[in-house]
Amino acid sequence: MDNKSLDLVRLAKETKRLTALIVEDEKEANRLLSATFSNFFNRVHTTFSGAEGLEAYEKYKPDVVFIDIMMDGMDGVELSRKIREINRNQIIAIISASDNINKISETIEIGINSFVQKPINTQKIIDLLNAIVQVIRKRKKIETKTFSISLPLDIYEIVDESARAESISKNAIVIRALREYFKNKHKEEEI
Repeated sequence: MDNKSLDLVRLAKETKRLTALIVEDEKEANRLLSATFSNFFNRVHTTFSGAEGLEAYEKYKPDVVFIDIMMDGMDGVELSRKIREINRNQIIAIISASDNINKISETIEIGINSFVQKPINTQKIIDLLNAIVQVIRKRKKIETKTFSISLPLDIYEIVDESARAESISKNAIVIRALREYFKNKHKEEEI
């Protein structure tokens, strides 16, 4: 297997844990996107209008939303804006043939994650999926680095003075405090 094939297999392994929503009003484009993304995502929901897309978004809470800009009724810009109001961290990718600079500028202001110009090809899809995986990896890395915990002050007080005097992180103190707390709680239960 060549490197491109291996990269595609790795990419599919990561995206297969995710769900997607496609909001595309052109039936043939919708069908093609759905067929393509079904190879990469665990579940793919499709809709044909902004209003249907918003309803499906609220119902399914997908990991990734693919939206066309130009649609009758609620267009992709308005839909993206409404989704951002519900979840400001939602991954949104615009896939559109539109070259309307105002609409494209609006999507950038909303903070969409990716913009792909139609017609799309295999390389554009791979690049798009790689960008999405990178966003998810970055978020998970940040989440693991910045976990926070709030505990009652008396649990912190359980940690003996020597632990506080040591040059250790707050997380280490919390872990020691929890160990001490549960060790004492276990002793109380034995009595």
